[in-house]
Amino acid sequence: MRPLTREEKRRRGRHGQVPYISLWQRVDSQQRACPWRRWAGMILAVLIIFNTAGWAGAAGTDGLDLRSEAAVLMEYTTGEILVEKNPHRQLPPASITKMMVMLLVMEAVAAGEIKLSDVVVTTPEAARMGGSQIWLEPGEEMTVAELLKAVSIVSANDASYALAEHVAGSHELFVEMMNKRAQELGLANTRYVNATGLDPDGGGEGNITTAHDMAVLARELLKHPTILQWTGTWIDSLRGGESFLRNTNNLVRFYEGCDGLKTGYTDEAGYSLVGTAQRNNVRVIAVVMKAPTSAARNSDITKLFNYGFSRFKALPVAKSGDKVGKIRVIKGEDREVEVLVGKDLILVVKREEQGEPEVEIALPPHVKAPLARGERVGEALVKMGGEVKARADLVAAADVAEVGFFRFLLQVTRDFFSVFFGG
Repeated sequence: MRPLTREEKRRRGRHGQVPYISLWQRVDSQQRACPWRRWAGMILAVLIIFNTAGWAGAAGTDGLDLRSEAAVLMEYTTGEILVEKNPHRQLPPASITKMMVMLLVMEAVAAGEIKLSDVVVTTPEAARMGGSQIWLEPGEEMTVAELLKAVSIVSANDASYALAEHVAGSHELFVEMMNKRAQELGLANTRYVNATGLDPDGGGEGNITTAHDMAVLARELLKHPTILQWTGTWIDSLRGGESFLRNTNNLVRFYEGCDGLKTGYTDEAGYSLVGTAQRNNVRVIAVVMKAPTSAARNSDITKLFNYGFSRFKALPVAKSGDKVGKIRVIKGEDREVEVLVGKDLILVVKREEQGEPEVEIALPPHVKAPLARGERVGEALVKMGGEVKARADLVAAADVAEVGFFRFLLQVTRDFFSVFFGG
Protein backbone atom coordinates (compact mmCIF):
# COMPACT_ATOMS: atom_id res chain seq x y z
CA MET A 1 0.00 0.00 0.00
CA ARG A 2 1.55 3.33 -1.09
CA PRO A 3 -0.06 6.53 0.19
CA LEU A 4 0.49 9.53 -2.08
CA THR A 5 3.56 11.66 -1.39
CA ARG A 6 3.19 15.32 -0.52
CA GLU A 7 4.36 16.28 -4.02
CA GLU A 8 1.90 13.91 -5.69
CA LYS A 9 -0.95 15.36 -3.64
CA ARG A 10 0.16 18.88 -4.59
CA ARG A 11 0.10 18.03 -8.30
CA ARG A 12 -3.35 16.44 -8.05
CA GLY A 13 -4.87 19.71 -6.89
CA ARG A 14 -4.93 21.91 -3.80
CA HIS A 15 -7.81 23.30 -1.78
CA GLY A 16 -7.85 26.40 0.34
CA GLN A 17 -9.04 27.02 3.85
CA VAL A 18 -12.35 28.81 3.59
CA PRO A 19 -14.48 30.09 6.45
CA TYR A 20 -18.17 30.52 5.72
CA ILE A 21 -19.22 33.78 4.09
CA SER A 22 -22.55 34.90 2.67
CA LEU A 23 -21.41 35.43 -0.90
CA TRP A 24 -24.74 36.30 -2.43
CA GLN A 25 -25.37 39.21 -0.09
CA ARG A 26 -22.31 40.82 -1.62
CA VAL A 27 -23.59 40.12 -5.11
CA ASP A 28 -26.99 41.61 -4.20
CA SER A 29 -25.35 44.79 -2.95
CA GLN A 30 -23.46 45.14 -6.22
CA GLN A 31 -26.72 44.59 -8.10
CA ARG A 32 -28.37 47.43 -6.26
CA ALA A 33 -25.40 49.73 -6.83
CA CYS A 34 -25.56 49.68 -10.62
CA PRO A 35 -28.28 49.15 -13.25
CA TRP A 36 -28.64 45.64 -14.59
CA ARG A 37 -27.91 46.69 -18.16
CA ARG A 38 -24.34 47.70 -17.20
CA TRP A 39 -23.31 44.22 -16.20
CA ALA A 40 -25.79 41.79 -17.78
CA GLY A 41 -23.91 39.35 -19.93
CA MET A 42 -20.63 39.80 -18.11
CA ILE A 43 -19.05 37.07 -16.00
CA LEU A 44 -18.89 38.48 -12.51
CA ALA A 45 -15.85 37.20 -10.64
CA VAL A 46 -16.22 37.63 -6.92
CA LEU A 47 -13.03 37.15 -4.99
CA ILE A 48 -13.67 36.01 -1.46
CA ILE A 49 -10.98 36.84 1.04
CA PHE A 50 -10.53 34.01 3.44
CA ASN A 51 -8.96 33.58 6.80
CA THR A 52 -5.57 31.92 6.26
CA ALA A 53 -4.90 30.73 9.77
CA GLY A 54 -3.73 27.12 9.39
CA TRP A 55 -5.63 24.17 10.73
CA ALA A 56 -3.91 21.28 12.32
CA GLY A 57 -2.92 18.65 9.79
CA ALA A 58 -4.99 15.50 9.55
CA ALA A 59 -3.72 12.10 10.58
CA GLY A 60 -1.04 10.61 8.35
CA THR A 61 -1.15 7.27 6.56
CA ASP A 62 1.58 5.44 8.51
CA GLY A 63 -0.94 3.08 10.08
CA LEU A 64 -3.06 2.57 6.95
CA ASP A 65 -2.20 -1.08 6.35
CA LEU A 66 -4.51 -2.49 3.67
CA ARG A 67 -4.81 -6.23 3.08
CA SER A 68 -6.64 -5.90 -0.25
CA GLU A 69 -4.59 -6.35 -3.39
CA ALA A 70 -5.74 -3.03 -4.86
CA ALA A 71 -7.35 0.04 -3.35
CA VAL A 72 -8.28 3.66 -4.15
CA LEU A 73 -9.68 6.46 -2.02
CA MET A 74 -11.30 9.38 -3.87
CA GLU A 75 -12.90 12.63 -2.71
CA TYR A 76 -16.18 12.80 -4.60
CA THR A 77 -16.53 16.52 -5.37
CA THR A 78 -13.15 16.99 -7.01
CA GLY A 79 -12.26 13.43 -7.92
CA GLU A 80 -8.95 13.81 -6.13
CA ILE A 81 -7.20 10.54 -5.28
CA LEU A 82 -5.92 10.45 -1.69
CA VAL A 83 -4.70 6.90 -1.33
CA GLU A 84 -3.90 4.28 -3.93
CA LYS A 85 -2.50 0.77 -3.91
CA ASN A 86 -2.01 -0.96 -7.26
CA PRO A 87 -4.73 1.31 -8.70
CA HIS A 88 -4.26 0.17 -12.31
CA ARG A 89 -3.77 -3.55 -11.70
CA GLN A 90 -6.33 -5.48 -13.73
CA LEU A 91 -8.44 -7.78 -11.59
CA PRO A 92 -11.79 -9.57 -12.00
CA PRO A 93 -14.56 -7.38 -10.58
CA ALA A 94 -17.16 -10.04 -9.78
CA SER A 95 -20.45 -8.33 -8.90
CA ILE A 96 -19.10 -4.78 -8.80
CA THR A 97 -19.64 -5.25 -12.54
CA LYS A 98 -23.24 -4.36 -11.78
CA MET A 99 -22.35 -0.71 -11.13
CA MET A 100 -22.18 -0.28 -14.90
CA VAL A 101 -25.58 -1.95 -15.21
CA MET A 102 -26.97 0.44 -12.61
CA LEU A 103 -25.42 3.43 -14.40
CA LEU A 104 -26.80 2.52 -17.81
CA VAL A 105 -30.26 1.90 -16.37
CA MET A 106 -30.27 5.24 -14.53
CA GLU A 107 -29.03 7.05 -17.63
CA ALA A 108 -31.78 5.43 -19.70
CA VAL A 109 -34.32 6.61 -17.13
CA ALA A 110 -32.88 10.13 -17.14
CA ALA A 111 -33.03 10.22 -20.95
CA GLY A 112 -36.69 9.14 -20.93
CA GLU A 113 -35.91 5.90 -22.77
CA ILE A 114 -37.37 3.76 -19.97
CA LYS A 115 -39.23 4.39 -16.72
CA LEU A 116 -38.72 3.02 -13.24
CA SER A 117 -42.34 1.92 -13.40
CA ASP A 118 -41.84 -0.12 -16.59
CA VAL A 119 -42.81 -3.76 -16.16
CA VAL A 120 -40.12 -6.23 -17.21
CA VAL A 121 -41.08 -9.78 -18.15
CA THR A 122 -38.46 -12.34 -17.13
CA THR A 123 -37.02 -14.36 -19.99
CA PRO A 124 -35.86 -17.97 -19.59
CA GLU A 125 -32.27 -16.76 -20.06
CA ALA A 126 -32.55 -14.31 -17.16
CA ALA A 127 -34.18 -16.94 -14.96
CA ARG A 128 -31.29 -19.35 -15.58
CA MET A 129 -28.69 -17.07 -13.98
CA GLY A 130 -26.95 -18.67 -11.01
CA GLY A 131 -25.12 -17.24 -8.03
CA SER A 132 -26.80 -14.47 -6.05
CA GLN A 133 -30.37 -14.16 -7.25
CA ILE A 134 -34.00 -13.50 -6.36
CA TRP A 135 -35.17 -16.68 -8.09
CA LEU A 136 -37.02 -15.05 -10.98
CA GLU A 137 -39.32 -17.40 -12.87
CA PRO A 138 -39.76 -17.27 -16.66
CA GLY A 139 -42.65 -14.94 -17.39
CA GLU A 140 -42.53 -13.33 -13.93
CA GLU A 141 -43.09 -9.59 -13.98
CA MET A 142 -41.24 -6.96 -11.97
CA THR A 143 -40.77 -3.24 -12.43
CA VAL A 144 -37.44 -1.65 -13.29
CA ALA A 145 -37.38 -0.15 -9.80
CA GLU A 146 -37.89 -3.55 -8.18
CA LEU A 147 -35.13 -5.10 -10.27
CA LEU A 148 -32.78 -2.24 -9.41
CA LYS A 149 -33.58 -2.83 -5.75
CA ALA A 150 -32.66 -6.49 -6.14
CA VAL A 151 -29.39 -5.67 -7.91
CA SER A 152 -28.43 -2.97 -5.42
CA ILE A 153 -29.26 -4.81 -2.20
CA VAL A 154 -28.62 -8.50 -2.86
CA SER A 155 -26.59 -8.35 -6.08
CA ALA A 156 -29.13 -10.45 -7.96
CA ASN A 157 -27.68 -11.82 -11.20
CA ASP A 158 -31.07 -12.71 -12.66
CA ALA A 159 -32.34 -9.17 -12.03
CA SER A 160 -29.21 -7.68 -13.61
CA TYR A 161 -29.64 -9.84 -16.71
CA ALA A 162 -33.32 -8.90 -16.98
CA LEU A 163 -32.48 -5.20 -16.79
CA ALA A 164 -29.85 -5.61 -19.49
CA GLU A 165 -32.39 -7.21 -21.81
CA HIS A 166 -34.97 -4.51 -21.08
CA VAL A 167 -32.61 -1.61 -21.81
CA ALA A 168 -30.87 -2.95 -24.92
CA GLY A 169 -33.18 -5.66 -26.24
CA SER A 170 -30.64 -8.40 -25.65
CA HIS A 171 -27.86 -9.20 -23.21
CA GLU A 172 -25.28 -9.15 -26.01
CA LEU A 173 -26.25 -5.66 -27.14
CA PHE A 174 -26.19 -4.46 -23.54
CA VAL A 175 -22.61 -5.72 -23.09
CA GLU A 176 -21.69 -3.64 -26.14
CA MET A 177 -23.26 -0.64 -24.42
CA MET A 178 -21.28 -1.39 -21.27
CA ASN A 179 -17.97 -1.39 -23.13
CA LYS A 180 -18.86 1.72 -25.11
CA ARG A 181 -19.75 3.62 -21.93
CA ALA A 182 -16.56 2.42 -20.26
CA GLN A 183 -14.59 3.85 -23.16
CA GLU A 184 -16.45 7.16 -22.95
CA LEU A 185 -15.63 7.40 -19.23
CA GLY A 186 -11.95 6.72 -19.86
CA LEU A 187 -11.97 3.34 -18.13
CA ALA A 188 -8.97 2.21 -20.15
CA ASN A 189 -8.37 -1.02 -18.23
CA THR A 190 -11.97 -2.23 -18.10
CA ARG A 191 -13.60 -4.81 -20.38
CA TYR A 192 -16.98 -6.51 -19.98
CA VAL A 193 -18.20 -9.84 -21.35
CA ASN A 194 -21.40 -10.02 -19.30
CA ALA A 195 -23.72 -7.97 -17.09
CA THR A 196 -23.39 -10.10 -13.97
CA GLY A 197 -19.71 -10.53 -13.15
CA LEU A 198 -20.05 -14.31 -13.13
CA ASP A 199 -17.29 -16.41 -14.67
CA PRO A 200 -18.18 -17.20 -18.29
CA ASP A 201 -19.75 -20.59 -18.95
CA GLY A 202 -17.17 -22.92 -20.42
CA GLY A 203 -14.23 -20.84 -19.24
CA GLY A 204 -12.50 -18.03 -21.08
CA GLU A 205 -11.68 -14.51 -20.04
CA GLY A 206 -14.29 -12.79 -17.92
CA ASN A 207 -14.84 -9.16 -16.95
CA ILE A 208 -11.72 -7.23 -16.00
CA THR A 209 -11.18 -3.83 -14.37
CA THR A 210 -9.08 -1.85 -11.90
CA ALA A 211 -9.65 -0.09 -8.59
CA HIS A 212 -9.06 3.26 -10.26
CA ASP A 213 -11.61 2.59 -13.01
CA MET A 214 -14.21 1.52 -10.46
CA ALA A 215 -13.72 4.73 -8.47
CA VAL A 216 -14.30 6.77 -11.64
CA LEU A 217 -17.39 4.69 -12.46
CA ALA A 218 -18.74 5.13 -8.93
CA ARG A 219 -18.34 8.89 -9.18
CA GLU A 220 -20.35 8.89 -12.41
CA LEU A 221 -23.05 6.68 -10.88
CA LEU A 222 -23.42 9.08 -7.96
CA LYS A 223 -24.62 11.73 -10.40
CA HIS A 224 -27.87 9.75 -10.12
CA PRO A 225 -28.49 9.97 -6.35
CA THR A 226 -31.76 8.03 -6.66
CA ILE A 227 -29.64 4.89 -6.72
CA LEU A 228 -28.68 5.52 -3.09
CA GLN A 229 -32.24 4.83 -1.95
CA TRP A 230 -31.52 1.18 -2.77
CA THR A 231 -27.77 0.83 -2.21
CA GLY A 232 -28.18 2.49 1.19
CA THR A 233 -31.00 0.20 2.34
CA TRP A 234 -30.13 -2.46 4.89
CA ILE A 235 -33.34 -4.54 4.92
CA ASP A 236 -36.17 -4.64 2.36
CA SER A 237 -38.39 -7.10 0.53
CA LEU A 238 -40.00 -7.98 -2.78
CA ARG A 239 -43.16 -9.80 -3.89
CA GLY A 240 -45.31 -8.17 -1.25
CA GLY A 241 -42.95 -9.09 1.57
CA GLU A 242 -42.49 -12.74 0.57
CA SER A 243 -38.88 -12.28 -0.58
CA PHE A 244 -36.53 -10.99 2.12
CA LEU A 245 -33.60 -8.76 1.07
CA ARG A 246 -30.56 -7.99 3.23
CA ASN A 247 -27.80 -5.81 1.89
CA THR A 248 -24.56 -7.61 1.06
CA ASN A 249 -22.72 -4.43 2.14
CA ASN A 250 -22.61 -4.67 5.95
CA LEU A 251 -21.15 -1.17 6.23
CA VAL A 252 -24.53 0.27 5.26
CA ARG A 253 -25.64 -0.76 8.73
CA PHE A 254 -22.43 -0.53 10.72
CA TYR A 255 -20.61 2.54 9.35
CA GLU A 256 -22.24 5.92 9.92
CA GLY A 257 -22.94 7.67 6.64
CA CYS A 258 -22.31 4.68 4.36
CA ASP A 259 -25.01 4.45 1.69
CA GLY A 260 -23.49 2.32 -1.06
CA LEU A 261 -22.42 1.11 -3.43
CA LYS A 262 -21.60 -2.47 -4.49
CA THR A 263 -19.97 -5.63 -3.19
CA GLY A 264 -18.43 -8.42 -5.22
CA TYR A 265 -17.12 -11.94 -4.63
CA THR A 266 -16.01 -14.98 -6.58
CA ASP A 267 -13.28 -17.48 -5.83
CA GLU A 268 -11.05 -15.85 -8.44
CA ALA A 269 -11.91 -12.22 -7.66
CA GLY A 270 -11.81 -12.53 -3.89
CA TYR A 271 -13.75 -9.99 -1.84
CA SER A 272 -14.27 -6.55 -3.41
CA LEU A 273 -16.27 -3.50 -2.45
CA VAL A 274 -16.91 -0.09 -3.93
CA GLY A 275 -18.13 1.95 -0.99
CA THR A 276 -19.29 5.50 -0.54
CA ALA A 277 -20.13 7.44 2.60
CA GLN A 278 -21.07 11.00 3.45
CA ARG A 279 -20.54 12.91 6.66
CA ASN A 280 -21.05 16.64 7.20
CA ASN A 281 -21.45 17.20 3.44
CA VAL A 282 -18.15 15.46 2.63
CA ARG A 283 -18.54 12.39 0.42
CA VAL A 284 -15.75 9.91 -0.26
CA ILE A 285 -15.51 6.88 -2.53
CA ALA A 286 -13.41 3.90 -1.45
CA VAL A 287 -12.57 0.86 -3.57
CA VAL A 288 -10.90 -2.35 -2.45
CA MET A 289 -10.36 -5.37 -4.69
CA LYS A 290 -9.30 -8.93 -3.96
CA ALA A 291 -9.36 -8.79 -0.19
CA PRO A 292 -8.67 -12.18 1.41
CA THR A 293 -11.85 -12.22 3.49
CA SER A 294 -15.10 -10.33 3.90
CA ALA A 295 -13.87 -8.97 7.25
CA ALA A 296 -10.64 -7.71 5.67
CA ARG A 297 -12.68 -6.03 2.92
CA ASN A 298 -14.82 -4.18 5.44
CA SER A 299 -11.82 -3.28 7.56
CA ASP A 300 -9.95 -1.80 4.58
CA ILE A 301 -12.95 0.26 3.48
CA THR A 302 -13.43 1.52 7.03
CA LYS A 303 -9.78 2.62 7.21
CA LEU A 304 -10.11 4.45 3.90
CA PHE A 305 -13.36 6.14 4.93
CA ASN A 306 -11.87 7.29 8.23
CA TYR A 307 -8.79 8.64 6.53
CA GLY A 308 -10.84 10.54 3.95
CA PHE A 309 -13.08 12.17 6.53
CA SER A 310 -10.02 13.16 8.58
CA ARG A 311 -8.59 15.01 5.57
CA PHE A 312 -11.51 17.08 4.32
CA LYS A 313 -14.09 19.55 5.51
CA ALA A 314 -17.12 20.95 3.66
CA LEU A 315 -17.80 24.67 3.81
CA PRO A 316 -21.00 26.33 2.56
CA VAL A 317 -20.63 29.09 -0.05
CA ALA A 318 -24.33 29.57 -0.86
CA LYS A 319 -27.65 27.98 -0.05
CA SER A 320 -30.29 26.74 -2.44
CA GLY A 321 -32.68 29.61 -3.14
CA ASP A 322 -30.18 32.40 -2.39
CA LYS A 323 -30.76 35.42 -4.64
CA VAL A 324 -28.05 36.34 -7.12
CA GLY A 325 -29.68 39.20 -9.02
CA LYS A 326 -31.97 39.63 -11.99
CA ILE A 327 -31.72 38.85 -15.68
CA ARG A 328 -33.51 40.46 -18.61
CA VAL A 329 -36.20 38.43 -20.37
CA ILE A 330 -36.85 38.92 -24.09
CA LYS A 331 -40.50 38.65 -25.24
CA GLY A 332 -41.62 38.10 -21.65
CA GLU A 333 -44.68 39.46 -19.86
CA ASP A 334 -42.19 40.40 -17.17
CA ARG A 335 -39.14 42.21 -18.49
CA GLU A 336 -36.80 40.59 -15.97
CA VAL A 337 -36.74 37.68 -13.55
CA GLU A 338 -34.98 37.01 -10.26
CA VAL A 339 -32.08 34.54 -10.43
CA LEU A 340 -31.57 32.03 -7.62
CA VAL A 341 -28.96 29.47 -6.68
CA GLY A 342 -30.39 26.11 -7.75
CA LYS A 343 -28.80 23.96 -5.04
CA ASP A 344 -26.52 24.27 -2.05
CA LEU A 345 -23.07 25.33 -3.23
CA ILE A 346 -20.50 23.63 -1.03
CA LEU A 347 -16.74 23.77 -1.27
CA VAL A 348 -14.87 20.73 0.00
CA VAL A 349 -11.41 21.70 1.25
CA LYS A 350 -8.47 20.00 2.87
CA ARG A 351 -8.26 20.81 6.53
CA GLU A 352 -4.61 21.85 6.58
CA GLU A 353 -4.38 23.79 3.31
CA GLN A 354 -4.84 27.47 2.60
CA GLY A 355 -5.82 29.49 -0.44
CA GLU A 356 -8.08 32.10 -2.01
CA PRO A 357 -10.92 30.55 -4.02
CA GLU A 358 -12.79 32.58 -6.61
CA VAL A 359 -16.51 32.42 -7.22
CA GLU A 360 -17.73 33.26 -10.72
CA ILE A 361 -21.33 33.94 -11.71
CA ALA A 362 -21.82 33.21 -15.41
CA LEU A 363 -25.01 34.67 -16.91
CA PRO A 364 -25.95 35.53 -20.50
CA PRO A 365 -27.08 39.08 -21.45
CA HIS A 366 -30.69 37.89 -21.54
CA VAL A 367 -32.95 34.85 -21.75
CA LYS A 368 -35.99 34.33 -23.94
CA ALA A 369 -39.56 33.68 -22.85
CA PRO A 370 -41.36 31.44 -22.18
CA LEU A 371 -39.40 30.65 -19.04
CA ALA A 372 -40.29 28.08 -16.40
CA ARG A 373 -39.70 28.45 -12.68
CA GLY A 374 -36.54 26.54 -11.80
CA GLU A 375 -35.25 26.59 -15.38
CA ARG A 376 -31.47 26.92 -15.68
CA VAL A 377 -30.30 30.36 -16.82
CA GLY A 378 -26.65 30.36 -15.74
CA GLU A 379 -24.06 28.78 -13.51
CA ALA A 380 -22.07 29.58 -10.36
CA LEU A 381 -18.53 28.21 -10.20
CA VAL A 382 -16.10 27.96 -7.32
CA LYS A 383 -12.51 27.90 -8.57
CA MET A 384 -9.14 27.39 -6.95
CA GLY A 385 -5.88 27.66 -8.84
CA GLY A 386 -7.88 28.12 -12.03
CA GLU A 387 -9.61 24.74 -11.54
CA VAL A 388 -13.35 24.39 -10.92
CA LYS A 389 -13.91 22.75 -7.54
CA ALA A 390 -17.69 23.14 -7.17
CA ARG A 391 -20.59 24.35 -9.28
CA ALA A 392 -24.30 24.99 -9.07
CA ASP A 393 -26.97 25.94 -11.60
CA LEU A 394 -28.54 29.39 -11.42
CA VAL A 395 -32.27 29.18 -12.04
CA ALA A 396 -35.26 31.40 -12.71
CA ALA A 397 -37.29 32.24 -9.62
CA ALA A 398 -40.65 32.42 -11.45
CA ASP A 399 -42.51 31.50 -14.61
CA VAL A 400 -42.42 34.12 -17.36
CA ALA A 401 -44.98 33.82 -20.14
CA GLU A 402 -44.25 34.85 -23.71
CA VAL A 403 -45.99 37.95 -25.12
CA GLY A 404 -47.47 38.28 -28.60
CA PHE A 405 -45.82 39.97 -31.55
CA PHE A 406 -47.40 43.43 -31.19
CA ARG A 407 -46.65 43.66 -27.48
CA PHE A 408 -43.09 42.58 -28.17
CA LEU A 409 -42.84 45.28 -30.85
CA LEU A 410 -44.01 47.83 -28.27
CA GLN A 411 -41.36 46.63 -25.84
CA VAL A 412 -38.64 47.03 -28.49
CA THR A 413 -39.87 50.52 -29.34
CA ARG A 414 -39.82 51.58 -25.69
CA ASP A 415 -36.31 50.18 -25.29
CA PHE A 416 -35.16 52.15 -28.34
CA PHE A 417 -36.44 55.47 -27.01
CA SER A 418 -35.13 54.69 -23.54
CA VAL A 419 -31.61 54.11 -24.82
CA PHE A 420 -31.37 57.01 -27.27
CA PHE A 421 -33.47 59.62 -25.52
CA GLY A 422 -33.03 58.69 -21.89
CA GLY A 423 -36.74 58.02 -21.44
